[in-house]
Formats: sequence, structure tokens, C-alpha cells
Amino acid sequence: MNEVITKTDSTANPVLPALPRGGDYTGILPSQKIQEMLSSGEIKGAGLSKIDDDQVQPASIDLRLGDYAYPVDTSFLPGKGAKVFEKMRQLDDRFDAFGIDLRNGAVLEKGRVYVIPLQEAISLKSDVAAFANPKSSTGRLDILTRLIADEATSFDQVSEGYKGELFIEVAPRSFSVVVKTGARLNQLRFRRTRGEEAKPISASEWKKLLDDGQIVDSRDHEKNARSIQRGLLPFTVDLEGSGKENDIIGYRAKKHAKRIDLERRDYDPLDFWEPIRFHKTSSLILDPDEFYILMTKEAIAVPPEYAAEMLPYDTRAGEFRVHYAGFFDPGFGWNAKLNKAGSSRGVLEVRSHEVPFLLEHGQTVGWLRYERMAARPELLYGQDINSNYQGQSLKLAKQFKQL
Repeated sequence: MNEVITKTDSTANPVLPALPRGGDYTGILPSQKIQEMLSSGEIKGAGLSKIDDDQVQPASIDLRLGDYAYPVDTSFLPGKGAKVFEKMRQLDDRFDAFGIDLRNGAVLEKGRVYVIPLQEAISLKSDVAAFANPKSSTGRLDILTRLIADEATSFDQVSEGYKGELFIEVAPRSFSVVVKTGARLNQLRFRRTRGEEAKPISASEWKKLLDDGQIVDSRDHEKNARSIQRGLLPFTVDLEGSGKENDIIGYRAKKHAKRIDLERRDYDPLDFWEPIRFHKTSSLILDPDEFYILMTKEAIAVPPEYAAEMLPYDTRAGEFRVHYAGFFDPGFGWNAKLNKAGSSRGVLEVRSHEVPFLLEHGQTVGWLRYERMAARPELLYGQDINSNYQGQSLKLAKQFKQL
């Protein structure tokens, strides 16, 4: 969730004691460490492509689509000892004859699965692993994306010491999309897995973050108590908005809408989405396999020395999935002037599974897991400038005009 970023003031005192910038602490690596990885060749452009400066985010790097997309009949993992292209050839020995040229733009049809080589290659050290998430706009368009590495046995994870190419599986669900070489659908973050342990978040620190309103509007003390017990921050769904009759509280994706060009920013939402309006009851029945955009009741934030991940699915909350793009960069929703959470809501990408499900206002629908960064980033998620999603309330992907 990282569109526009700003330099932090290195002289400013952080809310909590800063970790030494040069220390090799465990945890998610910040922007300056990613820059070091670029300089050392641990991250590089595959072939002749070069990494663009604006790919580096506070705690991740954007990944770009390569020149060709390959339709596949089934999702797959290569498994130990096998490369991605080798596995694709096993599944279809003529797969490369059906590659779709993305250099001038091409349509990826909804309901189909594609594998696309990425423009980035990595050469990780033995104590660094990598993890991928969809970017915010990707999730809000209901595009399933998953990173695949050679010899991978799981999606979106790259083991320590990996050296090689990266691939992305792309499966549009609600809309067909037009993509072009260089489009950025997912992001990669890096975690140092061995070394000096970064100071864990203590119970007293966590309570202070909550009580001071640094990660969430702290008026709901019952929720605060639950989150301390669980070590996670629960979030709830807003199905009332301002409470005024006919206020828009969410969107449902329309069936059989036109395709969406990811480079455009001027689509009329009503051509693609059915607004859901507040009316009498503060509830919503989720229909199976329909896609909804909703928002959290709480304003949430990620202080500069932390990162957060929205857990994508938990059957304890209900038989539905609430998020694709699960990674929140340091600085998301953060009001630097007040050292506390601003007004940014979490946008929820919701899909019910097998059965209809009754969702009610204020119902817990998921959890945010916070962790300390390996070091304070020199870049923070955009603050008080033209970030696509900073200060957001209910907001569709950046391809749509605001209603």
C-alpha cells in the first residue's frame, strides 16, 4: 500500500527509541537497506532493464511485469528441483507459442490464469528471505496475484539465499484488465531472519501505542483490551458511514462490466460498481462469490518504526475473505505532527465463499499484525501530499473517479 512517499526528518525524535540504522537486526528491511541491496546487485533488473528509483518504497520494492504473459490451464507451484519454465513446459510443451505480447498493452481475461516473468531478479544472502503482497489497486480490482520463484513450494515466499528470476501468477476475478509491460501489480519485502534480535513489542509498549491513539482510534477500550490479549489489532466493518439515509457504505462489483485499462484514471465507478447505501438496518448479506469494497470502522495507522500486515483470511471471523493487499508500509495513516493515527480507514476487499453471510456494523472481520522494522525507514508512506490512499475513507482503486 505504497504510492507516494516522502523523506523522513532524520533529526526528528521518533515516538519510541529508534533502532540503530546500521545494525543488522532481524525484521523487515527498510528503504535504505533495499537501496543497499540494489547497489550490491542483490536486486537487479533482469536482462537489460534497470530498476526505477520510485520502485523503492518504505519497506518494499514494486515489481514490474515483463514483456509476455503466458495463459495456463491451472495454477501450480514448481516444487523442489524444478524451475517455473520447466514446470510450464511439463504442463504444455508449446506454452511459449501462446505467449501474449504486453509491450503495447494486452487484455488479461477474467476467469483465466496467466504466468508472467517479472523484470526483477534477486540474489539473496543466506540470512534474508522475501515475501510478496499485491499492491492496493490490484486488490481493489479483484485481481488475484501470487509470486512464484523457481523451486518454490509456496506462493508469495522466497527462501533465504535464493538466486534467480521471479514470476507472477495473475488471475483477474471480477473484471478483464488491460496491462502493459512495466505495470506494477505486486510488491516484495525482505526480512532478515538471523542476526541480533530487534527489540520485540512488549505488552506495555503495545498498550501505550493503543492508549495514545498511535495505531488506531483508541476510544473503543474493549477492542483495545482484546487486541492486547491477542497480540493483534482487531478491526471491524463500517456499515453505517455517517448514518445518513442513502449514504454510500460500500460497493459491489457488477457482472459483465467492460475491461479496465490499468493506466487510466478516469473510469466512472457506476459503470463497474453497484453502490451499497445505508438504509435502516446496519447490516449487509454477502452473496457467495460476489466481490465487495467496504471499509473499517476504525482509523488505523502504522508508526514509522513498524510495519503491519492484514491477515487475509481467518475462519473465526466468518466464511469470507477480507483482504488481498495485506501489507501496510511504515507511515500509513500516520499524522507526523500529532504523533498519532490520522483519518485513514482500512479498505476491505471482501468475498464470501460457500454460503450467504450476514455482516453487521461493528463486527470484527479481521486482524492487523504489527511488527517492528529492522530499522527506521528513511522513506515513509506519503503524508499530507498526493498519495492515492493516505487519509482515505471508502475509496475504490485509483483507476476510478471519486463519486
